[in-house]
Amino acid sequence: MDLGLAGKVAIVTGAASGLGAAISRTLCAEGASVVVSDINAAAAEATAASLVAAGGKAISATVDVTDEQSVIAMVALTLQRFGGIDILVNNAGFTRDMRITKMSEADWDSVIDVVLKGAFFCTRAVVPALIERGGGRIINMASRAYLGNPGQANYSSAKAGLLGFTRAMALEWGSKLITVNAIAPGIIATEAVEGLQHYEKIRENAQKNTPIPRIGDPQDVASAAAVLASKHAAYITGDVIHVTGGRY
Repeated sequence: MDLGLAGKVAIVTGAASGLGAAISRTLCAEGASVVVSDINAAAAEATAASLVAAGGKAISATVDVTDEQSVIAMVALTLQRFGGIDILVNNAGFTRDMRITKMSEADWDSVIDVVLKGAFFCTRAVVPALIERGGGRIINMASRAYLGNPGQANYSSAKAGLLGFTRAMALEWGSKLITVNAIAPGIIATEAVEGLQHYEKIRENAQKNTPIPRIGDPQDVASAAAVLASKHAAYITGDVIHVTGGRY
């Protein structure tokens, strides 16, 4: 199936590794030009270089999504290099897990700021460019954690807030043919997850407790993102796609 992504321009935040890198690879493979954006400059550059080596069109951009001027510079770089923007994937985020009685204000603020303020700054900066193109796609990376996880009050709150943000943006920008959707992954075998000391236990639990009896692969999420970014998703907006193997 032709997704209609050839010639499109996408910004993916938090794209140096994990889900962001997988999404970037998939969009590139479908013919999109991708801006691999991450706060880790060296890792973003390496990921972009690997995409180019594989025959794709990509550049890296160093960005702190909690810094508005950094986000504006990323958007300016994209417009300068590729002439427009069609797709934004707000993927930047991280966990800082602990019980709330041990969670500092900094632990709370840092997670909330990257996930929510980052999506706010990036979306606000990109919307004019999407309007200029006659429409576009915004995909926000939520998480099954929006349903609530112990030890993740900050992360669960951020991801739940991102769903509210998604629906608000879908209502604001639908008339401009900009769709805004979210993806809520379950447990996915990213480099960070595979590096956990108890990874084998996580994998075994996923096999036992997930209707599709395996842990998720980053490509599962990347494929969902590519579909939402495609021409075939033009009438889907304000929604959340669960990539969890059926685990709720």
